[in-house]
Amino acid sequence: MKHISSRDNPAVKALVKLAGTAGKRGAPVLLDGVHLCQAWLQHHGAPDQAIFDVERLSQPDIAALAAAVPDARCLALDARLMQALASVESGQGVAFVVTPPSLSLPEAVDENCVLFDRIQDPGNVGTLLRTCAAAGIKRVFLATGTAAAWSPKVLRSGQGAHFALAIHEHVDLPALLPGLRVPLVATALEGAQDLYAGRLPERCAWVFGHEGQGVAAELLAAARLRLRIPHDMAAVESLNVGAAAAICLFEQRRQALAGAPR
Repeated sequence: MKHISSRDNPAVKALVKLAGTAGKRGAPVLLDGVHLCQAWLQHHGAPDQAIFDVERLSQPDIAALAAAVPDARCLALDARLMQALASVESGQGVAFVVTPPSLSLPEAVDENCVLFDRIQDPGNVGTLLRTCAAAGIKRVFLATGTAAAWSPKVLRSGQGAHFALAIHEHVDLPALLPGLRVPLVATALEGAQDLYAGRLPERCAWVFGHEGQGVAAELLAAARLRLRIPHDMAAVESLNVGAAAAICLFEQRRQALAGAPR
């Protein structure tokens, strides 16, 4: 494993530049921290490159990660250089350079899935990815205008959910609709029925919309079912998109489990 101590080293400069990018389409990204690196190894194998804080290589979790990556792909940096790559102040001493999987759009969608309609806040996108994974969703479609799924803040908020999901980015959601073999279900404040008033589809395509504008009119018009979450409108006009998605997805899951044979 090569040890680097100079800030002027070309490899270090390239890593610092990479750490500042926002998960551009098709570009490598930096996974920062033990949990994300372990999840990548579990689902995708060795990274393109592994970077370690030389002072922490003896720690069990770090040593295990170093042992799992071919030595030629590993770099050991002085602590001060490693800290420059960390996405949070308390860096964990390890980062992977990886190329996110590029997935082709399916010709038909017949499973539970979630459509992200221009959700712009990275924290909301990461939280929603984590909620989808926890609720048993396997596939998500992110419209153009949605925060980059592999950007540092989304990765931190997702807490490893990326590796349990098939993530399609820069999707033209209206163009996706003809391929849906499940009903489209949208959240809305007007012209919608109470989430708890009836039976939800066992499988559907949920669409959750822009933080301020909600679901786009074209998608709302195509929705077979519009739902609203009953809440105290005098206190707040609407719920955060991440909270709304969690309520909807877990109500669907609750109903499915309640109806399953025991």
